[in-house]
Amino acid sequence: MRALMDRGCVQAPGAFNALCARAVAAAGFEAQYVSGAATSVAAGVPDVGLLTMEHFCRVIREVADAAPALPVIADADTGFGESEMARRTVIEYSRAGAAALHIEDQVFPKRCGHLDGKKLIPIDHQCEKIAAAAAAAKEMGNGFVICARTDARGVEGIDAVVKRSEAYVQAGADMIFPEGLQSEDEFTLVAQRLRPRGGLGRAGGPYLLANMTEFGKTPIIPVQRFAHMGYSCVIHPVSMLRVAMGAVTRALATLKKDGSVHASLDEMQTREELYGLIGYTPGKEWSFPVGQ
Repeated sequence: MRALMDRGCVQAPGAFNALCARAVAAAGFEAQYVSGAATSVAAGVPDVGLLTMEHFCRVIREVADAAPALPVIADADTGFGESEMARRTVIEYSRAGAAALHIEDQVFPKRCGHLDGKKLIPIDHQCEKIAAAAAAAKEMGNGFVICARTDARGVEGIDAVVKRSEAYVQAGADMIFPEGLQSEDEFTLVAQRLRPRGGLGRAGGPYLLANMTEFGKTPIIPVQRFAHMGYSCVIHPVSMLRVAMGAVTRALATLKKDGSVHASLDEMQTREELYGLIGYTPGKEWSFPVGQ
Protein backbone atom coordinates (compact mmCIF):
# COMPACT_ATOMS: atom_id res chain seq x y z
CA MET A 1 0.00 0.00 0.00
CA ARG A 2 2.82 2.40 0.82
CA ALA A 3 4.50 1.65 -2.52
CA LEU A 4 1.28 2.42 -4.40
CA MET A 5 0.77 5.71 -2.58
CA ASP A 6 4.41 6.66 -3.10
CA ARG A 7 3.75 6.46 -6.85
CA GLY A 8 0.52 8.44 -6.92
CA CYS A 9 -3.09 8.74 -5.81
CA VAL A 10 -4.71 5.32 -5.32
CA GLN A 11 -8.40 4.61 -5.92
CA ALA A 12 -9.88 2.04 -3.55
CA PRO A 13 -13.50 1.05 -4.25
CA GLY A 14 -15.42 -0.49 -1.40
CA ALA A 15 -15.71 -4.27 -1.56
CA PHE A 16 -18.65 -5.30 0.62
CA ASN A 17 -18.03 -9.01 0.09
CA ALA A 18 -15.61 -11.38 -1.60
CA LEU A 19 -17.43 -11.45 -4.95
CA CYS A 20 -17.34 -7.66 -5.11
CA ALA A 21 -13.60 -7.82 -4.33
CA ARG A 22 -13.15 -10.07 -7.36
CA ALA A 23 -14.99 -7.52 -9.47
CA VAL A 24 -12.82 -4.68 -8.16
CA ALA A 25 -9.71 -6.59 -9.17
CA ALA A 26 -11.15 -7.55 -12.57
CA ALA A 27 -11.92 -3.88 -13.26
CA GLY A 28 -8.23 -3.06 -12.90
CA PHE A 29 -8.12 -1.24 -9.57
CA GLU A 30 -4.96 -1.49 -7.47
CA ALA A 31 -6.50 -1.42 -3.97
CA GLN A 32 -9.79 -2.08 -2.22
CA TYR A 33 -11.58 -0.82 0.86
CA VAL A 34 -13.66 -2.53 3.56
CA SER A 35 -16.17 0.01 4.84
CA GLY A 36 -17.67 -0.04 8.31
CA ALA A 37 -20.90 1.37 6.90
CA ALA A 38 -21.14 -1.23 4.14
CA THR A 39 -20.15 -4.08 6.46
CA SER A 40 -22.78 -2.97 8.98
CA VAL A 41 -25.71 -2.49 6.61
CA ALA A 42 -24.84 -5.72 4.79
CA ALA A 43 -25.34 -7.38 8.18
CA GLY A 44 -28.68 -5.60 8.55
CA VAL A 45 -27.65 -3.09 11.22
CA PRO A 46 -26.91 0.66 11.13
CA ASP A 47 -23.39 2.10 11.10
CA VAL A 48 -23.20 2.88 14.82
CA GLY A 49 -20.46 0.48 15.95
CA LEU A 50 -22.65 -2.56 16.69
CA LEU A 51 -20.50 -5.22 15.01
CA THR A 52 -17.54 -6.91 16.67
CA MET A 53 -13.93 -6.79 15.59
CA GLU A 54 -14.21 -10.50 14.77
CA HIS A 55 -17.04 -9.76 12.33
CA PHE A 56 -14.92 -7.12 10.58
CA CYS A 57 -11.93 -9.47 10.46
CA ARG A 58 -14.04 -12.15 8.78
CA VAL A 59 -15.09 -9.75 6.04
CA ILE A 60 -11.50 -8.50 5.63
CA ARG A 61 -10.23 -12.07 5.31
CA GLU A 62 -12.83 -12.96 2.69
CA VAL A 63 -12.13 -9.81 0.67
CA ALA A 64 -8.35 -10.21 0.93
CA ASP A 65 -8.51 -13.88 -0.07
CA ALA A 66 -10.76 -13.15 -3.04
CA ALA A 67 -8.40 -10.54 -4.52
CA PRO A 68 -4.99 -11.23 -2.96
CA ALA A 69 -3.07 -8.90 -5.28
CA LEU A 70 -4.96 -5.84 -4.01
CA PRO A 71 -4.04 -4.33 -0.64
CA VAL A 72 -7.00 -3.83 1.69
CA ILE A 73 -7.66 -0.60 3.57
CA ALA A 74 -10.10 -1.34 6.39
CA ASP A 75 -12.37 0.74 8.58
CA ALA A 76 -11.79 0.15 12.29
CA ASP A 77 -14.44 2.60 13.53
CA THR A 78 -13.31 3.89 16.95
CA GLY A 79 -10.84 1.05 17.49
CA PHE A 80 -13.29 -1.27 19.28
CA GLY A 81 -12.29 0.13 22.66
CA GLU A 82 -9.40 1.89 24.32
CA SER A 83 -5.67 1.76 23.54
CA GLU A 84 -5.36 -1.93 24.31
CA MET A 85 -8.05 -2.74 21.77
CA ALA A 86 -6.56 -0.35 19.21
CA ARG A 87 -3.33 -2.33 19.45
CA ARG A 88 -5.13 -5.66 19.18
CA THR A 89 -7.15 -4.41 16.20
CA VAL A 90 -3.99 -3.60 14.23
CA ILE A 91 -2.61 -7.08 14.88
CA GLU A 92 -5.86 -8.90 14.08
CA TYR A 93 -6.58 -6.81 10.97
CA SER A 94 -3.08 -7.52 9.69
CA ARG A 95 -3.51 -11.24 10.33
CA ALA A 96 -6.81 -11.09 8.44
CA GLY A 97 -5.06 -9.60 5.40
CA ALA A 98 -5.45 -5.83 5.71
CA ALA A 99 -2.62 -3.50 4.71
CA ALA A 100 -4.01 -0.41 6.45
CA LEU A 101 -6.73 0.68 8.83
CA HIS A 102 -8.21 3.93 10.07
CA ILE A 103 -9.41 4.79 13.56
CA GLU A 104 -11.69 7.77 14.14
CA ASP A 105 -11.93 10.26 16.99
CA GLN A 106 -15.65 10.04 17.69
CA VAL A 107 -17.17 8.95 20.99
CA PHE A 108 -18.91 5.58 21.12
CA PRO A 109 -21.55 4.95 19.85
CA LYS A 110 -20.26 6.59 16.68
CA ARG A 111 -22.26 8.06 13.81
CA CYS A 112 -21.76 8.01 10.07
CA GLY A 113 -19.21 10.69 9.26
CA HIS A 114 -21.68 12.62 7.11
CA LEU A 115 -24.40 12.92 9.73
CA ASP A 116 -24.88 15.79 12.15
CA GLY A 117 -24.74 15.43 15.93
CA LYS A 118 -21.32 13.78 16.19
CA LYS A 119 -19.20 14.12 19.33
CA LEU A 120 -15.42 13.85 19.60
CA ILE A 121 -13.15 12.36 22.23
CA PRO A 122 -10.35 14.59 23.59
CA ILE A 123 -7.25 14.92 21.41
CA ASP A 124 -4.98 13.29 23.99
CA HIS A 125 -7.34 10.33 24.23
CA GLN A 126 -7.21 9.73 20.48
CA CYS A 127 -3.44 10.21 20.51
CA GLU A 128 -3.16 7.37 23.01
CA LYS A 129 -5.06 5.09 20.65
CA ILE A 130 -2.98 6.14 17.64
CA ALA A 131 0.27 5.67 19.58
CA ALA A 132 -0.77 2.16 20.63
CA ALA A 133 -1.76 1.28 17.06
CA ALA A 134 1.45 2.71 15.62
CA ALA A 135 3.56 0.79 18.14
CA ALA A 136 1.87 -2.47 17.16
CA ALA A 137 2.43 -1.76 13.46
CA LYS A 138 6.10 -0.98 14.07
CA GLU A 139 6.58 -4.20 16.01
CA MET A 140 4.99 -6.24 13.21
CA GLY A 141 7.47 -4.70 10.76
CA ASN A 142 5.35 -5.37 7.67
CA GLY A 143 4.66 -1.79 6.59
CA PHE A 144 1.10 -1.74 7.95
CA VAL A 145 -0.35 1.77 7.53
CA ILE A 146 -1.97 3.53 10.48
CA CYS A 147 -4.50 6.15 9.40
CA ALA A 148 -6.12 8.57 11.84
CA ARG A 149 -9.56 9.81 10.88
CA THR A 150 -10.86 13.04 12.34
CA ASP A 151 -14.51 14.07 12.30
CA ALA A 152 -13.68 17.54 13.61
CA ARG A 153 -15.01 19.43 10.55
CA GLY A 154 -18.65 18.95 11.54
CA VAL A 155 -18.06 19.52 15.25
CA GLU A 156 -15.26 22.02 15.85
CA GLY A 157 -14.53 23.43 12.37
CA ILE A 158 -11.82 23.21 9.73
CA ASP A 159 -9.02 24.63 11.90
CA ALA A 160 -9.65 21.84 14.40
CA VAL A 161 -9.22 19.31 11.58
CA VAL A 162 -5.68 20.57 11.07
CA LYS A 163 -4.92 20.84 14.79
CA ARG A 164 -6.09 17.33 15.55
CA SER A 165 -4.40 15.89 12.46
CA GLU A 166 -1.06 17.40 13.42
CA ALA A 167 -1.37 15.87 16.89
CA TYR A 168 -2.24 12.47 15.44
CA VAL A 169 0.78 12.56 13.14
CA GLN A 170 2.97 13.35 16.14
CA ALA A 171 1.41 10.36 17.91
CA GLY A 172 2.47 8.06 15.06
CA ALA A 173 -0.21 8.18 12.34
CA ASP A 174 1.13 7.52 8.83
CA MET A 175 -1.96 8.86 7.11
CA ILE A 176 -4.73 11.37 7.88
CA PHE A 177 -8.39 11.00 6.90
CA PRO A 178 -10.25 14.33 7.21
CA GLU A 179 -13.89 13.27 7.20
CA GLY A 180 -16.90 15.30 6.15
CA LEU A 181 -15.13 18.11 4.29
CA GLN A 182 -17.56 20.17 2.26
CA SER A 183 -15.66 21.61 -0.71
CA GLU A 184 -12.54 21.34 -2.83
CA ASP A 185 -11.28 24.46 -1.06
CA GLU A 186 -11.44 22.66 2.27
CA PHE A 187 -9.63 19.61 0.93
CA THR A 188 -6.99 21.90 -0.55
CA LEU A 189 -6.57 23.84 2.70
CA VAL A 190 -6.07 20.68 4.74
CA ALA A 191 -3.55 19.31 2.23
CA GLN A 192 -1.60 22.57 2.15
CA ARG A 193 -1.50 22.79 5.94
CA LEU A 194 -0.52 19.15 6.51
CA ARG A 195 1.73 18.65 3.48
CA PRO A 196 3.25 22.09 2.85
CA ARG A 197 6.17 20.65 0.86
CA GLY A 198 3.95 18.62 -1.46
CA GLY A 199 5.41 15.74 -3.47
CA LEU A 200 4.42 12.10 -3.69
CA GLY A 201 4.29 9.68 -0.79
CA ARG A 202 5.37 11.02 2.57
CA ALA A 203 8.03 13.27 1.12
CA GLY A 204 6.03 16.36 2.03
CA GLY A 205 4.14 15.12 5.08
CA PRO A 206 1.66 12.37 6.02
CA TYR A 207 -0.27 10.39 3.46
CA LEU A 208 -3.77 11.84 2.98
CA LEU A 209 -6.98 9.88 2.43
CA ALA A 210 -10.15 11.35 0.90
CA ASN A 211 -13.59 9.82 1.29
CA MET A 212 -15.63 10.07 -1.91
CA THR A 213 -18.99 8.97 -0.61
CA GLU A 214 -22.36 9.90 -2.09
CA PHE A 215 -25.32 11.77 -0.62
CA GLY A 216 -23.29 13.33 2.19
CA LYS A 217 -21.42 16.52 3.03
CA THR A 218 -18.78 16.14 0.31
CA PRO A 219 -19.52 17.05 -3.33
CA ILE A 220 -18.61 14.52 -6.03
CA ILE A 221 -14.95 15.19 -6.85
CA PRO A 222 -12.96 13.17 -9.45
CA VAL A 223 -9.90 11.27 -8.30
CA GLN A 224 -7.76 13.36 -10.65
CA ARG A 225 -8.69 16.47 -8.66
CA PHE A 226 -7.80 14.77 -5.38
CA ALA A 227 -4.44 13.79 -6.85
CA HIS A 228 -3.84 17.38 -7.91
CA MET A 229 -4.68 18.56 -4.38
CA GLY A 230 -2.10 16.19 -2.91
CA TYR A 231 -4.18 13.26 -1.68
CA SER A 232 -2.62 9.80 -1.58
CA CYS A 233 -5.74 7.67 -1.65
CA VAL A 234 -9.44 8.04 -2.48
CA ILE A 235 -11.94 5.54 -1.08
CA HIS A 236 -15.42 4.92 -2.51
CA PRO A 237 -16.81 3.15 0.55
CA VAL A 238 -20.46 2.34 -0.15
CA SER A 239 -20.74 3.08 -3.89
CA MET A 240 -20.84 -0.52 -5.13
CA LEU A 241 -23.24 -1.62 -2.40
CA ARG A 242 -25.56 1.27 -3.26
CA VAL A 243 -25.44 0.36 -6.95
CA ALA A 244 -26.05 -3.32 -6.18
CA MET A 245 -28.91 -2.74 -3.75
CA GLY A 246 -30.51 -0.20 -6.06
CA ALA A 247 -30.59 -2.88 -8.75
CA VAL A 248 -31.83 -5.53 -6.31
CA THR A 249 -34.66 -3.30 -5.09
CA ARG A 250 -35.81 -2.47 -8.63
CA ALA A 251 -35.63 -6.11 -9.72
CA LEU A 252 -37.66 -7.24 -6.71
CA ALA A 253 -40.32 -4.65 -7.48
CA THR A 254 -40.49 -5.89 -11.06
CA LEU A 255 -40.66 -9.52 -9.94
CA LYS A 256 -43.47 -8.73 -7.53
CA LYS A 257 -45.42 -6.80 -10.19
CA ASP A 258 -44.87 -9.15 -13.15
CA GLY A 259 -44.45 -12.49 -11.42
CA SER A 260 -41.41 -13.07 -13.66
CA VAL A 261 -37.77 -11.95 -13.96
CA HIS A 262 -38.08 -11.60 -17.73
CA ALA A 263 -37.89 -7.76 -17.67
CA SER A 264 -34.74 -7.89 -15.54
CA LEU A 265 -32.73 -10.39 -17.59
CA ASP A 266 -30.77 -7.75 -19.51
CA GLU A 267 -29.58 -6.24 -16.21
CA MET A 268 -28.34 -9.53 -14.82
CA GLN A 269 -24.84 -10.94 -14.78
CA THR A 270 -25.01 -14.11 -16.87
CA ARG A 271 -24.01 -17.50 -15.57
CA GLU A 272 -20.89 -17.39 -17.77
CA GLU A 273 -19.97 -13.93 -16.52
CA LEU A 274 -20.40 -15.02 -12.89
CA TYR A 275 -18.29 -18.14 -13.41
CA GLY A 276 -15.67 -16.06 -15.18
CA LEU A 277 -15.50 -13.64 -12.27
CA ILE A 278 -14.79 -16.40 -9.77
CA GLY A 279 -12.50 -18.26 -12.16
CA TYR A 280 -14.64 -21.39 -12.34
CA THR A 281 -15.01 -23.76 -15.28
CA PRO A 282 -17.60 -26.51 -14.69
CA GLY A 283 -15.99 -29.91 -14.72
CA LYS A 284 -12.52 -28.59 -13.86
CA GLU A 285 -10.92 -28.50 -10.43
CA TRP A 286 -11.12 -24.98 -8.96
CA SER A 287 -8.00 -23.57 -7.29
CA PHE A 288 -8.30 -21.32 -4.27
CA PRO A 289 -6.38 -18.05 -4.91
CA VAL A 290 -2.93 -17.79 -3.37
CA GLY A 291 -1.93 -14.53 -1.69
CA GLN A 292 0.84 -12.39 -3.16
